[in-house]
Amino acid sequence: MAAFGTVFMPEMALATFENDQWSETEIVKSDRLQFHPGAHVLHYSSTCFEGLKAFRHADGGVYIFRMDANVKRLAQSTHLLSLPAFDADQLSKMIVDIVGRFSTEVPEPPGSMYIRPTHIGTEASIGKAAAPSSSSLLYVLLSPVGDYFAGGAKPLRLLLEENGMRCAPHMGMVKSGGNYASALGPIADARSKADADQVLFCPNGDVQETGAANFILIDGNEVITKGLDSSFLHGITRDSVLTIARDLGMTVSERDLSVTELLERAGKPGTEAALSGTAAVLTPVGTLIHNGKEYPVGSGEAGKTTLKLRQLLNDIQWGKAEDKHGWLTKV
Repeated sequence: MAAFGTVFMPEMALATFENDQWSETEIVKSDRLQFHPGAHVLHYSSTCFEGLKAFRHADGGVYIFRMDANVKRLAQSTHLLSLPAFDADQLSKMIVDIVGRFSTEVPEPPGSMYIRPTHIGTEASIGKAAAPSSSSLLYVLLSPVGDYFAGGAKPLRLLLEENGMRCAPHMGMVKSGGNYASALGPIADARSKADADQVLFCPNGDVQETGAANFILIDGNEVITKGLDSSFLHGITRDSVLTIARDLGMTVSERDLSVTELLERAGKPGTEAALSGTAAVLTPVGTLIHNGKEYPVGSGEAGKTTLKLRQLLNDIQWGKAEDKHGWLTKV
């Protein structure tokens, strides 16, 4: 089986912004893009993207999960990066149409079609370090993916990092490539020095997020996660999981969480922790590493509530449970 996200459909949807207007959508080959080596994106990182999925249901229908939320977040990232504003309806149609074009390629559960809308600045001007790109490309790439946990959902080991941040505080809520790149060094160090799978960034003791996912702590009937601000990504999977937790009658606390409180709660029997994201939905966390010491979270194994929340979200995505929040768009 090919690695997650390495297989692509042969075509993608694309629109361009030039001379103050957007083009009509085109369907083009997905193995290349053409723009100048002086393009703004290559020098000043004017790039943002989204990740969402389409699922095949038992009736054969294909449904996209929370497309509206992803389009809205890409518009927000676009605005915060000063890229040309796009028409949300045009992007939504691009997504639906390209998924529809390859609907027969959408895998059966637990697989899905991963959808990657991307917006990049293309103006050829290396003199615009302090000015936005006047032209851009908006495209939608598709990648059929299998089960993220094909090898089993092994609980993760997280290194708590209090001295650094994933990215600049005002950039945290932007889904931009540079934010991921800036976390690669600390993650590599954590893997080599502490045998950690990921870094949980906790600047000045404030528990935030990992390099590519939001962090959730579950203590009995309470779900605790950092309240939304500009310093970290406003995950759509995070929001979905919290909504389902509220549906179950759980207490959802979106607030600041300190490293001290996290480690105190982690040691209690029954406490769970997880990372939320599009690819893995909810990944259990078994161990926290802080100042050279290891702290098991609860039993150190995947928690029952974590697995339940993930299954409930999967059931909605796969059409096995009622979509009472209107999260699915039929292709």
